[in-house]
Amino acid sequence: MLAMKRKLRQSPSVMLGFVLMFFAGVIFSQSVSNLLSSAVVTTKEAKTESADWGSFSTYYQGETYGTRDALTGVAVIKPGQEIHPPHQHAEEEYLMVVEGEGTWHLNGKNFAAQQGDILYAAPWDVHGIKNTGKTALKFVVWKWNNKGVALPNRPSENNK
Repeated sequence: MLAMKRKLRQSPSVMLGFVLMFFAGVIFSQSVSNLLSSAVVTTKEAKTESADWGSFSTYYQGETYGTRDALTGVAVIKPGQEIHPPHQHAEEEYLMVVEGEGTWHLNGKNFAAQQGDILYAAPWDVHGIKNTGKTALKFVVWKWNNKGVALPNRPSENNK
């Protein structure tokens, strides 16, 4: 044991290795502690924000074991309104209509949006939804980036 202690003191590279391993463990444990935990979020617990177009309730937002920039929520859009015009972003996204009807926009084309329909938008696809019905349109959204997968480059304006 004494000989091993002498070797450790005599070898700065071994000590440096131990120090680096220690800090890597600290960083990893901190990043794991910031992950979303398994839980049930009730409607009352969701953070709801109101706007002229309707409301958005955020249920989960943050990082999970396999995702970053994750967002799950429920939007309620008033008749004739949309949250924002069709847009694009790096995150993958699912939208599911659970009440009402409207119009999907996906890469320059419009489609009827009805209860039970799901839209998937790959990174940088132009997408959106507008309430064209007479009652509120409610949809659930799941949006995220994957860990360990490089984000695709934003396409040039010519390649949309």
